[in-house]
Amino acid sequence: MKRFFIATLLLAGGSAHASTPEQRGFQVFRQICSSCHSLNYVTYSDLTGLGVSVPDIKSYASQHQVPDGLDEDGDPKTRPAHPSDHIGSPYPSESMARMANHGGLPPDFSRLALTQEGGPQRIIHILKSYTAPPAGTKLPLGAFYNTAMPHLHIAMPQPLHDGQVKYADGTTATIPQMANDVTAFLNWTARPHLKARHQTGIFVLAYLAGLAVLLGILKRRVWKRLKSPE
Repeated sequence: MKRFFIATLLLAGGSAHASTPEQRGFQVFRQICSSCHSLNYVTYSDLTGLGVSVPDIKSYASQHQVPDGLDEDGDPKTRPAHPSDHIGSPYPSESMARMANHGGLPPDFSRLALTQEGGPQRIIHILKSYTAPPAGTKLPLGAFYNTAMPHLHIAMPQPLHDGQVKYADGTTATIPQMANDVTAFLNWTARPHLKARHQTGIFVLAYLAGLAVLLGILKRRVWKRLKSPE
């Protein structure tokens, strides 16, 4: 029952009873980050790894449209997403994404925790380092002051603000808290099947250990028969 309510509230878009950083991070992603950033290598069904039930995943997927070839007139058509579809981008094309972001392309979030130099800690540092520029500082057009960047500016506006998300588990949504949570989610999206692989590995090792014991017993019996006098 607890699993059902966590999943249902997560997919409700903001009233999630999030009890783990990854679940809270998913809430931050859905309410804030998903308007610009994609998850091109994560499927809706992968969300089972966060405790989301299959019915809730189907409901969440059905709220999004994905390309479905061409209609009779040769125009692109869409259909509601299936659990097996990738979550993808909020924009229909890369050109539309650039147009909406002053020529910049928002990075895909699927593997960002792995590809970002410095890893998750670097992501947290960037999200927490927005501040007002010192007096007399001139920033390039469309840039925002960020002390974590080499040139002290970044093309992404400050995405997180205190109190921007209401956590149902009572966690205070400060900038550092949301930065940590969404980064935990990004660390999960980079390896959504890691837990399953670990479980499979444990099963395989247990199977091999059991097989080794059986083979050892069989070997002793065979050699005992061969060594016994006729």
